[in-house]
Amino acid sequence: MSENFRPNLDQGRARLDAAMPEVRRASHRYCARLVGSVFDGEDIVQDTLLRAYAAIAELDPATPLKPWLFRIAHNRAIDHLRSQAMRQGEPFDATADIADADAPDPLEMLMRQEAVGTAMSRFLLLPIAQRSAVILKDLLGHSIEEIAELLDLTVNAVKAALHRGRRRLQEINATPYAPPAGRIASAEATRYAALFNQRNWDMLRSLLADDVRLNQTARAERVGKSAVEIFFTFYAAAEGWRVAPARVEGREVIAVFEGTDQYLPSYLMEIAWREGRIAAIRDFRHARYIAEGAEIVLASAEPANPG
Repeated sequence: MSENFRPNLDQGRARLDAAMPEVRRASHRYCARLVGSVFDGEDIVQDTLLRAYAAIAELDPATPLKPWLFRIAHNRAIDHLRSQAMRQGEPFDATADIADADAPDPLEMLMRQEAVGTAMSRFLLLPIAQRSAVILKDLLGHSIEEIAELLDLTVNAVKAALHRGRRRLQEINATPYAPPAGRIASAEATRYAALFNQRNWDMLRSLLADDVRLNQTARAERVGKSAVEIFFTFYAAAEGWRVAPARVEGREVIAVFEGTDQYLPSYLMEIAWREGRIAAIRDFRHARYIAEGAEIVLASAEPANPG
């Protein structure tokens, strides 16, 4: 590695590190709604950051960092949607719904409130370009000019997509919304929650598979029972925390509550099981923004066998 390359790399990574708290949350808020999944949105954010760290040395220091990162995230989200369409045998065109016309909107604040109150799954009912324009403008507060630069469109095209997307969102939200139905928790999730709430850390550690994997956002992955056992040490020191089985996007998760009187979960865990043992833990304690957009439905405990 040349002497000139190292300073650019170190300085660039320092810029990325400083921007991470704000960029991660905003990028996830955008990507999750664009692709319709808080989990896929987080995977896209992770991929975005890996690509950014790999490319940062070549970025001109004068280039604004946040628009550059958002452009990577947007492109990765579009790639994700394109691959989904290919798997399903559907045509894909991210800009086919945009017409280049001026469409001023005098109800700016009302439209922002409409977007903020919209369930994540309902954004998928908008064409992709309209979806992007509405999320970027009404949820993330970008200007029309910033959106045009990000999406590589004219200002008038963005205005048209925004106008149509807002109007369509109002039509969608005018119909009754049925939240996801609750389901019975699996025996494994029920047992995990019971042991956690009993603070039986030794029993939980005994359930770890020998090759268990622990993934914590922005932390190095831990592999193997001896490396993952320390995971429960943090929770052993946390007073009053509790968990409950839940569902998000049809996937079973563990909702984490930081107090006995807390009504809404602070964040989520995903536990993968194999033959009654914990094969993997994905803990979102360092990515709490996941829960902000998730439609979390608490699951009821599996009924006891009357026999």
